Amino acid sequence: MSSTTALKPAGLSALLLVGLTLLPLVAVVALAFGWSAGRGTAEAGTWAHLLDTGLAGYIANSVLLVVLVAIGVTLVGVGSAWLTVMCAFPGRGTVAWLLALPLALPAYVIAYAYTDFLQFSGPLQSGLRALIGIDGLEWKARGYWFPEVRSLPGAALMFVLVLYPYVYLPVRAAFASGGASQFEAARTLGLSGGRAFFRVMLPLARPAIAGGVLLAMMEALADFGAVSYFGVETFTSGIYKAWFGIGDKAAAARLACMLLGFTLLLLWLERRQRGRARYGSAGARTGGAVFRWSGWKTGAGIALGVAPVLLGFVLPVLILLRLGLRELESLDWARFTGYAGNSVLVATLAAAVALGVALVIAYAVRLDQRLAWTARAAALGYAVPGAVIAVGVLVPLALFDNALAAFMREQFGVRTGLLLTGSVAALVFAYVVRFLAVAFNNVEAGLARVTPSMDDAARSAGLSARATLFRVHVPIIAKSLAVAALLVFVDAMKELPATLAVRPFNFDTLATSAYTFAKDERLGEAAWPSLAIVLVSVIPVLMLSKVLAARRQS
Repeated sequence: MSSTTALKPAGLSALLLVGLTLLPLVAVVALAFGWSAGRGTAEAGTWAHLLDTGLAGYIANSVLLVVLVAIGVTLVGVGSAWLTVMCAFPGRGTVAWLLALPLALPAYVIAYAYTDFLQFSGPLQSGLRALIGIDGLEWKARGYWFPEVRSLPGAALMFVLVLYPYVYLPVRAAFASGGASQFEAARTLGLSGGRAFFRVMLPLARPAIAGGVLLAMMEALADFGAVSYFGVETFTSGIYKAWFGIGDKAAAARLACMLLGFTLLLLWLERRQRGRARYGSAGARTGGAVFRWSGWKTGAGIALGVAPVLLGFVLPVLILLRLGLRELESLDWARFTGYAGNSVLVATLAAAVALGVALVIAYAVRLDQRLAWTARAAALGYAVPGAVIAVGVLVPLALFDNALAAFMREQFGVRTGLLLTGSVAALVFAYVVRFLAVAFNNVEAGLARVTPSMDDAARSAGLSARATLFRVHVPIIAKSLAVAALLVFVDAMKELPATLAVRPFNFDTLATSAYTFAKDERLGEAAWPSLAIVLVSVIPVLMLSKVLAARRQS
């Protein structure tokens, strides 16, 4: 069998799978600008109403939100990276890996926790009133002011507290790779510490900062749980209102296209500002911290390093525990285990399917580099908000179900109903489209470590391309496959907007049950599903910290 013939099935399979992952995006665009044309005045009236009343608010709130998040994660992420790389103090290593922990908390979970903590009847304001010696009525009568957490700035703060590690982790790696030596060299040339930081260190870490900030902005744009709970009208809340509140699919699709365009614009701007520039040291590694602190500076360093962890992980978890323990006796364990079982089921299926799809595409690209574009296309879903994917999944599945139902009714007199819409299969499909890039990146990295000579040796022994993959490559990259499956599993467990829209009727997961309870102000009941999500999410964060620690020691 010639090599060209042997590669053909893998290439065709990769193209088919990539086409399926792109189907939701095509469906959104088609519904927004094609299928809805000429359907009558009702949908046009809905869209005109949105243009007159809601769209400007969606745009303004979304832009302001991502700007505040970008500023916040940059300050906290770069500052934490500088502190843990350039400053030596006792406990620096422990602080360095603790700073990654807030990644384990979804934004909507921390929003629930801080709402209880900061509201009028919460522990903080109640404690302040007790300290001052006045009751709640007198507090209101005197007009004492307290920041409202359920607001756009409050939502931005929640995102900053959980998303700054997107900036901290890559910037810390950039600073640790020759940063100290370059900083010292700049100071010997007469630059002050501040000028050396802005003229040397920031350019060194510029790609890492831009990439991390971009991820944080995209996560903030894609969120539904936190902004919805805080009453902030963004594109995602507008999509759900148009689809499920008004029932106008075309308007929802147009909003989804605008959100998708906003996301792609962020990607384009990041690529453009990076251009062809290359940053970094010539393989040098830092010889140690520049500033060695002792005395009171040690306490200051520990306090500055621990503050983001306390606010972004420890305090929210303690608040959730307090809320959960308060409702422990009335907790319906049967329902809770049902939520957990549903979450594990769909997350496991999504991880398995995503891993299989990623393996096929990555191996096809390895066999034929002409298919390299398929990898970029398959990874596009990770940049697409869950609300957009939900719209894109529901539209083609509904068309298929309706066409099949009509055919079966006309030909056989059988009523099939909706087979795929609102099914577990549809939900798993949405997860795979959303998180395929997570699996693909890890699978591709694992295959890259397998030398091409092993492929040649397998072929010379008479193995086909398929046999080479399963008998040679898969055993070698088993650890990468396991990591890929774990990351997709955790992401699927946390996903809220796509789950709310695509899930089967009466099928609640940990994420949707937490959101439903919190929306009904039953924060005590929302605490246990939220804590379960955090517990599962901590595992990959700890794995990531371990990997980074091993790299620093190597």
